[in-house]
Amino acid sequence: MLIALDLAILPPPEVNARAVRLSAGLPRRESRGLRLDEQHLPHVTLTQQFVDDADLDAVLNAADAVLRRQPPLALCVTGAGQGGRTVWMALERSAALDGVHERLMTALRPFERAEGTATAFHEGDARPRDAAWVRGYRVTAGGDAYAPHVTLGHATRPPTIQPFTFEATTVAACHLGRFCSCRRVLRRWELNEPRSHGDAESRT
Repeated sequence: MLIALDLAILPPPEVNARAVRLSAGLPRRESRGLRLDEQHLPHVTLTQQFVDDADLDAVLNAADAVLRRQPPLALCVTGAGQGGRTVWMALERSAALDGVHERLMTALRPFERAEGTATAFHEGDARPRDAAWVRGYRVTAGGDAYAPHVTLGHATRPPTIQPFTFEATTVAACHLGRFCSCRRVLRRWELNEPRSHGDAESRT
């Protein structure tokens, strides 16, 4: 069985709450069904891919080897962004952010599976385009094409977002759901604490 996996930054509480408010404020008549909440977590993707459930512990341990010495990340929200009907909170790329993105992509590449479908998503709920996005993430959204952001939902116009900065201290491995939303946390890393393998949360 395959799993659609996202290694992602989970914003601190105040940024999480801001993203949820912005999502809730998008016009309901323009929504396609995505609203951020406790079951659809605001996040900044670092890498996505399909992995075999049998390899999941090894995948998470490979991520742990990258993240256990990763210091907190200073991130800058530059404003709102939009692609088609999808709107988001755009983040500035930095050497530190690019670095952890690239290291995770490299560490997890041996476990990547190319044949994932909707069945690999949380509760088997995904659109064909969601599966295609995860299958093609490394080529279309990684490396030079990496564009860090927090997806808010759907609208014809993005909300107004003033630039601000924050410190990111949490990274999580999440099971993806419909719209490539983060639905279930499989393991979590706190970047501001010394960690060993035993400090990471167990699979849930």
